[in-house]
Amino acid sequence: MAARAVRRGVLGPARRLGLSGSRRLSGGGGYPGTPLTAPLPGLPQPAFAGLDGPEGFATEVTALEDGLRVASQRKFGQFCTLGVLINSGSRYEAKYTGGISHFLEKLAFSSTAQFSSKDEILLTLEKHGGICDCQVSRDTTMYAVSADNRGLDTMVSLLADVVLQPRLSDEEIEMTRMAVRFELEDLNMRPDPEPLLTEMIHAAAYRENTVGLNRFCPAENVEKIDRRVLHSYLRNYYTPSRMVLAGVGIEHEQLVECARKYFLGAQPAWGSGKADDVDKSVAQYTGGILKLEKDMSDVSLGPTPIPELAHIMIGLESCSFLEEDFIPFAVLNMMMGGGGSFSAGGPGKGMFTRLYLNVLNRHHWMYNATSYHHSYEDTGLLCIHASADPRQVREMVEIVTREFVLMAGTMGEAR
Repeated sequence: MAARAVRRGVLGPARRLGLSGSRRLSGGGGYPGTPLTAPLPGLPQPAFAGLDGPEGFATEVTALEDGLRVASQRKFGQFCTLGVLINSGSRYEAKYTGGISHFLEKLAFSSTAQFSSKDEILLTLEKHGGICDCQVSRDTTMYAVSADNRGLDTMVSLLADVVLQPRLSDEEIEMTRMAVRFELEDLNMRPDPEPLLTEMIHAAAYRENTVGLNRFCPAENVEKIDRRVLHSYLRNYYTPSRMVLAGVGIEHEQLVECARKYFLGAQPAWGSGKADDVDKSVAQYTGGILKLEKDMSDVSLGPTPIPELAHIMIGLESCSFLEEDFIPFAVLNMMMGGGGSFSAGGPGKGMFTRLYLNVLNRHHWMYNATSYHHSYEDTGLLCIHASADPRQVREMVEIVTREFVLMAGTMGEAR
């Protein structure tokens, strides 16, 4: 009787207010049949409501007179992202001292004709809540900023200055040499071998050509790269016809107007000489094997040592991103999936992909099995990276090879 009295006391006020129970209240039963897509009465239509459907987010492209392309895509929000993407990278360094792209990545957003230092650039970005980044791959260089879209004019001006008017002072180049040496040392001591394996498999698959050239500056070339070498490369590859100014979250016409103002007719710091030494080589898949023996016994920190492992990466030539088979290869890569034998991110991270089901779940001694797909303008590479105890390398290679063979087999709808 006492328990029933307490229960009545708790629910009593709710009943007096007309609330019969928490389940009906949380389920929204008082408003049946009202869709979330219907506008609320008496309120103005949101500014982004007209962007419904994929056509509202279509990419608009405009080509300027000098060949520079301007691309944009609408997106509701206060912030925008802008970037200059250049058709340059380590694959075009066959006639140059290898490592130029690596240097340019480290030199990005340093002093320019307009800004005396990197700190000044960062302060300008900070006024608009912005950040910057530069990333270089084998075939693309990207300078990007994200900031409040009300600072569009300033951001485009900054990008044009960073790309076309870098000072490349002796002090900055010397600091870059130190940064490159440190990164090379870190690459060889890092417990995670994936970056090094990616370099090695490209070098083996495309021996001494295009995407097989070193993405990181070789140690013997660090002292050879100076302003003269950099300007020679920039004169050939940092040209308007090889550039795209892209933006997300801004009006296309505004971006085109800013591009005309700051890029069209701009004279770069290295002069306007004719780009007559552009490498137009097509990737030649050669295949091959590269092996590296490393002592990782001094890498472990703390009382728990890193297990001694052997790492392999096996790859096959796939297709370029311009071919129709690119999408099937991307789906295949996702279907193979994989990862480490332990995931700290919780369940659901690709645990039902083929490499988890067929490899990691069946062979407890496998530490890692992950699929990667690298795609370029004229070729591609589908790889599987695996790790295990050195005494089981032969069996590990057989297992990974079998997975490549099974790719050609049939698959059910559940996959």
